Amino acid sequence: QVQLVESGGGLVQTGGSLKLSCAASGHTFSNYAVGWFRQAPGKEREFVACISRSGSNIDSIHAVKGRFTISRDNAKNTVYLQMNSLKPEDTAVYYCAGRQTNDDRSLAYLPSTYAYWGQGTQVTVSS
Repeated sequence: QVQLVESGGGLVQTGGSLKLSCAASGHTFSNYAVGWFRQAPGKEREFVACISRSGSNIDSIHAVKGRFTISRDNAKNTVYLQMNSLKPEDTAVYYCAGRQTNDDRSLAYLPSTYAYWGQGTQVTVSS
């Protein structure tokens, strides 16, 4: 199985940027599609973005399109979430999740489809 560790969160002002990293260990990372989710206080966990195991296919929610970019470097066993033009409503704990797949372009959007999760990293955007 794979272990995932997020990093890169922090406190930033509105309009600022952060780059989250999701580092994997314990298994062949290129066999895993990865998703980023976030959970704000009192709210359910929300899908943010996902990337296929090869990196050839990506998707994200409308609220972050044009501001967030998901990418991966399989040689470094790491997935990234570059977040620009941050807004207070982006404040949440951000989690990365892994899903083993044989399909180079497979994406997944539901938390229940991911078997492996990191511990989360806090992102706070001040107004």
